[in-house]
Amino acid sequence: MKKIKVLGSGSPILDVLLKVDDSFLSSFVSGEKGGMNMIDASEQERILNKAKEKGFSAKYAVGGSAFNTISSLARLGLSTSFIGKTGKDPDGAYFRKAYESIGGDPFSLKETDQAATANCICLVTPDSQRTMRSNLGASTLITPEDISESDFREVTHVHIEGYQLFLKGVVKKLVETAKKHHCTVSFDMASFEVVRLFRGELEALLPDVDIVFANEDEAKEFFPGMDFVPEKALSLLAEICPVAVVKVGEKGAWIREKGESFHVEANKVKAVDTTGAGDLWQAGFLYGYLTGRGLKYAGRLGAEVSANVVQVMGAELPEETWRKIRERFGC
Repeated sequence: MKKIKVLGSGSPILDVLLKVDDSFLSSFVSGEKGGMNMIDASEQERILNKAKEKGFSAKYAVGGSAFNTISSLARLGLSTSFIGKTGKDPDGAYFRKAYESIGGDPFSLKETDQAATANCICLVTPDSQRTMRSNLGASTLITPEDISESDFREVTHVHIEGYQLFLKGVVKKLVETAKKHHCTVSFDMASFEVVRLFRGELEALLPDVDIVFANEDEAKEFFPGMDFVPEKALSLLAEICPVAVVKVGEKGAWIREKGESFHVEANKVKAVDTTGAGDLWQAGFLYGYLTGRGLKYAGRLGAEVSANVVQVMGAELPEETWRKIRERFGC
């Protein structure tokens, strides 16, 4: 394990977590429930003010899709680093300090004084579904030129979130540099909106990816017109990438490698918030896979980590929970 180092790439985001009801969404939040839309700072302020008026209180946490995965890998005991850009502001300093506090290597975090650190309003309804409205601020200012050879020092695996496709040339540079340094690459499709907007880019990218993660909505969007069956979507993805994963929420996940498919059950728990569930599932899976524990171990650890995070608000688990997970799985 000392030889493993995972570099994540994504948007460093300060999450603003709000428990709301469906009527609040329909009345004050534009766009589809359950997805992620980009909005400007004034629209975020309007939503937060309305939430305050209605008595919904906010909780704050460091996050971002790929960062949730990378920080969880650090909690499980792997060496990690992260490429992303924050503002030169208190939120950016808080983000860096929080990552360092769990053993993360902050070397590849970039800074800018041209925009504030990104934040995301995560609106969680009683059915535990989260609707995200983001202002990506400084994170949108990262460019291919920000990515250097030194960011890949000692790195053996690179994990990329699909939202990075909004940044022209960044994913291409990451994958090219990863391959140059003999790193394996995993890619999270991120959301059905990302798949819808960047289908052409994904079709060109995925043949260079070693592990692809998709949930049910993303797989449906990537294979339009197909009557969705997890095993069928899985098989089609595995024709493109060596390892394919299709997550189906409370029904678990399907995993395929080298012509072999199997299903991992989800742990049955009472969910209060699904924020970060997929991201942390991926962390558990990547830990098991990259340490050579096998796909079944990887899937079970993914299910365990995911089951724990849906029982709390946000994507952060307390250290005591991580300790119990590490002991149970021999991490």
